[in-house]
Amino acid sequence: MNSGLTYEQETFVKDSIPIRLGKLANNLARIQSSYSDSIHEDVVKSLIRETMYFIEWIAPDIDIDNAFELANLGRFLTRWLFNWEQAWNDTKVKNQMIQELGTWSDSVLQMSKLPAVQQF
Repeated sequence: MNSGLTYEQETFVKDSIPIRLGKLANNLARIQSSYSDSIHEDVVKSLIRETMYFIEWIAPDIDIDNAFELANLGRFLTRWLFNWEQAWNDTKVKNQMIQELGTWSDSVLQMSKLPAVQQF
């Protein structure tokens, strides 16, 4: 066991890059779904934090262009958390976030080259 890694990170990075990207895309879809329900605020925040870790653990192992895209995704999620009250309570902002999450999820899934029906 590498003492520099947490158990969760060590387990995650053992997967292939496509599987890790698929898990990231799946997390984004889960955030989108939970965010749409408007009753799972703590679940959404937890999923966002986990997703940001996934990004951190994937980026060093992929090509620079895809790592750049993941960095943009990380900035999107960070801005969202920074403006949480507005993002959670404003219907217009919420609808925009839901659309953007879908776009990001699709983009990451395409990056993974996994079929859309893959379950994690």
